[in-house]
Amino acid sequence: MTIETITLAPGYTISRVAKGNWQLATRHSTPYAQEDAVEDMRRFVEAGINAFDCADHYVGVEDTIGVFRRKYPELAKRLRVSTKYTPDIDLIPRLTKRDVEEAVDLSLRRLGVERLDLVQFHWWDYDVPGCTQALLWLQDFQKAGKVAHIGTTNFNVAHMKEIVGAGVRLLTNQLQYSLLDLRPERGMVDFCRDNGIHLFCYGTIAGGFLSNRWLGQADPAQPYANRSLVKYRLMVEEFGGWEVFQSMLRDLDGIAKKHGSNIAAVSARYVLDKPQVACALVGAKDARHLDETLDIFRLQLDAEDTAKLDALASAMPGAPGDCYDVERDKESVHAKIMQMNQNTHGAPEKMEMSPQLEALRG
Repeated sequence: MTIETITLAPGYTISRVAKGNWQLATRHSTPYAQEDAVEDMRRFVEAGINAFDCADHYVGVEDTIGVFRRKYPELAKRLRVSTKYTPDIDLIPRLTKRDVEEAVDLSLRRLGVERLDLVQFHWWDYDVPGCTQALLWLQDFQKAGKVAHIGTTNFNVAHMKEIVGAGVRLLTNQLQYSLLDLRPERGMVDFCRDNGIHLFCYGTIAGGFLSNRWLGQADPAQPYANRSLVKYRLMVEEFGGWEVFQSMLRDLDGIAKKHGSNIAAVSARYVLDKPQVACALVGAKDARHLDETLDIFRLQLDAEDTAKLDALASAMPGAPGDCYDVERDKESVHAKIMQMNQNTHGAPEKMEMSPQLEALRG
């Protein structure tokens, strides 16, 4: 098995599957011991997965990666960390350049580095002006040597055009892309191709719903363990509901068995094979999922597989609009589950979603 890599810029080569680390955030789910998380990180890097994704608002995760760097300095030399700058919604109306610099400096201290590999920028509310200005400030700190590369996350095409038009040089754009969500193909893939922007894709296995675990299972009872499961269960409903989803899983299982693989690997591989996609993020909380994650590299889909998956993915309309549009719509059920002031510590949440789910079911 070969670990596929891609060189995004001189000196910046990553594995084409990244370890997503949001599940380690203190508010995401049941707390996970930091020393165990560090040992799991070691196993991923030793296996060849050197791309780790995190964020300023994944409380505790940057610190944990910093601990890993100090404990395993030789392995840390292989590591490439994409983090995010996500100012809280309460802050963005009064955001200053100093706020941006303080956030960058905080990530530097937590991660224990002199320069951030990649900072991906998110802005909660398009009705509040200033997202392009914030990126221009971030670019100033790139020129000052604090940031190597800049990316975006969860923007639509119109705002990407504004950002690039203002002179911001973007290396990546992180977005949701899966068999359940083809919104990137409504203009974003073409825009990024034309502007040399690589796609980092989350949700490729829909928070674990696109896996053998859910094949033949009843719709999960509420409350859900975390906000991520709520988010992706809503995406299942946008796609057509639980029974339609189960039909898709059966078809995916057929393809997986043909290759001696699994549903999650087929789902992630499908996205990884898409044009302009550099990396698929897989949220493996611990190393128990490492071998399944490596199955993505072992799998090669043939033309017949891809045609069948294309047909499955396009059979239902999925979420409407451009990338992240429904999540930004303040009246949308998707927006109502969002926590937009995330840069704080707190207990994990158990998530009820009955009103949102019933609203989608109509």
